[in-house]
Amino acid sequence: MGFFSLLVVASMPVLQFLLIGSLGAFLASGDSQIFSASARRDINKIVFAVFTPSLIFASLAKTVTLQELISWWFMPFNIAITFFIGATLGWIVVKILRPPSHLEGLIVANCSAGNLGNLLLMIIPTLCTEDGSPFANQSTCSARGLSYVSMSMALGGIFIWTHTYGLMKRDCITYERLKNEELAKTITEENENASLEDQLGNYKESGEASNSKDVWVPPLAKSADESQEQAIMEPLLSSGKLRRNESFCKKVLETVHLLVKELLEPPTIAVMTGFIVGAIPWLKSLIIGRTAPLRVIQDSLAMLGDGTLPSTTLILGGNLTAGLKKSAVKPSVILAIVLVRYVALPISGIAIVKAANALGLLPQDPLFSYVLLTQFSIPSAVSIGVMAQLFGVGQEESSVIFLWIYLVAALALTVWSTVFMYILT
Repeated sequence: MGFFSLLVVASMPVLQFLLIGSLGAFLASGDSQIFSASARRDINKIVFAVFTPSLIFASLAKTVTLQELISWWFMPFNIAITFFIGATLGWIVVKILRPPSHLEGLIVANCSAGNLGNLLLMIIPTLCTEDGSPFANQSTCSARGLSYVSMSMALGGIFIWTHTYGLMKRDCITYERLKNEELAKTITEENENASLEDQLGNYKESGEASNSKDVWVPPLAKSADESQEQAIMEPLLSSGKLRRNESFCKKVLETVHLLVKELLEPPTIAVMTGFIVGAIPWLKSLIIGRTAPLRVIQDSLAMLGDGTLPSTTLILGGNLTAGLKKSAVKPSVILAIVLVRYVALPISGIAIVKAANALGLLPQDPLFSYVLLTQFSIPSAVSIGVMAQLFGVGQEESSVIFLWIYLVAALALTVWSTVFMYILT
């Protein structure tokens, strides 16, 4: 198949994403307040707790077998490599451009953490249904693709809520420290000015008293300002000591807590349940198939899962409207993140996946290799914006970065998707 034909096929999922995302942006704009921020949050909760787990379970239980699970062992390593390369390049960007210290983690996170779930959920099924797709000649393309994406989503979530969460938490600590230092400096300057004024006042009063008669003046108690300064500075100093003395065991326990929390989230539970049902033949026969006694469960979950893609894309389009606000992020920082995500990472991905395929580490399925390659070329994870809102640092900067990253994604994903299919065919 020619390169131009593959380009047309690759552009269809991106065009669908742009159309539905643009509708979400319009509904969330000032002209139409149908899709407000609170409405997006409520729908996002339903997507997270109901639609996405239903889609994941329905696809995994139908297509996964124990042998296939064993053959997918390279995917965790592939995702770990994307995070490692992206984080390394992000660290280099931070050292060269020297952004504000409370935004360093945000920049590294955008370079390392990709949208390993929601965006792939739209790209893979659409690509399978296109007539000119190199994967469309197999009847199980869409179901297998959703299984790969479900695995990618589960693994990506673990990496994001440990590595990326740690980066954003560090930004929050830095931001709070800078605010505290600025507050302490302001209080010190105000008290110095106040003490000078008090000294001048006391000097005048003592001069007047000496002219009249000697008066004994008792020592003054601490002023209210000094007491207030001490009350503010003590918790700041003590918090700094606590942070310095934070034990290694506490950090380990916190990491384990985050992993357990991630494993108990609805999408992850759906992944594990889908794997179990798919890998055990007698369980699979109870739910999957036209003669299965509990087939109504699979049909109901598949129906709920159909709402995942349009809902997710509408929410993403609506959230990108927040990036129209002004922020302190420099254009050079945005350009650097774009180059890392859409130039350096995809080139690295081609070398890694081709080497793994040549060594016989991958299953003989071009769609699996395509998913691995696409993991290197997707835009930043939406969860980064959620964390920025959670910690209250870099929210406006995150929105601006997201806006440009996802606008460029329309072109970058089309080009790299075409290149990947050309390589694989």
